[in-house]
Amino acid sequence: MSMDVESYLRRIGYDGPREPSLETLRELHRQHLFTVPFENLDIALGIPVVLEPGRLYDKIVGRHRGGFCYELNGLFYELLSALGFRVSMLSACVRRDDGGFGPEFDHMLLKVELPEPWLADVGFGESFVDPLALKPGAQASEDGHVFGVAPANGLWELYRHDSDGVQVPLYRFSDIPHQLSEYNAMCQYHQTSPESSFTRRRICTMARPDGRVTLAGMRLIETENGEREERLLTTEAELRDCLRGQFGVELGSMNGKNLSGSYSSH
Repeated sequence: MSMDVESYLRRIGYDGPREPSLETLRELHRQHLFTVPFENLDIALGIPVVLEPGRLYDKIVGRHRGGFCYELNGLFYELLSALGFRVSMLSACVRRDDGGFGPEFDHMLLKVELPEPWLADVGFGESFVDPLALKPGAQASEDGHVFGVAPANGLWELYRHDSDGVQVPLYRFSDIPHQLSEYNAMCQYHQTSPESSFTRRRICTMARPDGRVTLAGMRLIETENGEREERLLTTEAELRDCLRGQFGVELGSMNGKNLSGSYSSH
């Protein structure tokens, strides 16, 4: 696609170096996570998510929205490629509540080839803020959690150490490059199937330099330096004000739909 790199960089508030280096990757990754929310609001509004780079660019850059993994990492791939990075899309299987893992193409993440390979993921909600080296033992921290990668049965596994020291796997992935079109079937599944967590739970979340802000259903959760505050929104007006003020998301008329009515408080 032909992309306006300048507009994309303004969207994420980035005005630093542009050479394809680790420093540039790290700052782009952080700025993306601090400015573009992980959100699935279009699913509640009945607006199809189409994996076409031009449409992703219009939504995220043109309309100042966020998205879920295929959208956020799919467009970040285009930005990194335009800046001269060698980058590929990887497929991951996300850990389920029962301890098993989902199917192939359940999640998209990126591998960036520098003198050594690095993982980038701006589309997994609460995850690592700094890119992770793709090697055993690599770790990064975010909001009181430590994230790392480790080999797992011929694959790689992203895990999280919680504050109590418990190691929880988040997803497994293979080091095999893919094309955006290969994610179409799972993208369709996640926005239509009643079994998908995205059709059951509405979310909008964004990292902050000192914590995170999350809208889960009608609950607004803010963490700052380890301190957590939570409050329940009760009206459509409150919800719209929250999306606008906390995430910079303006939903417009929404074709007469009431978003708060599609939310539960859980």
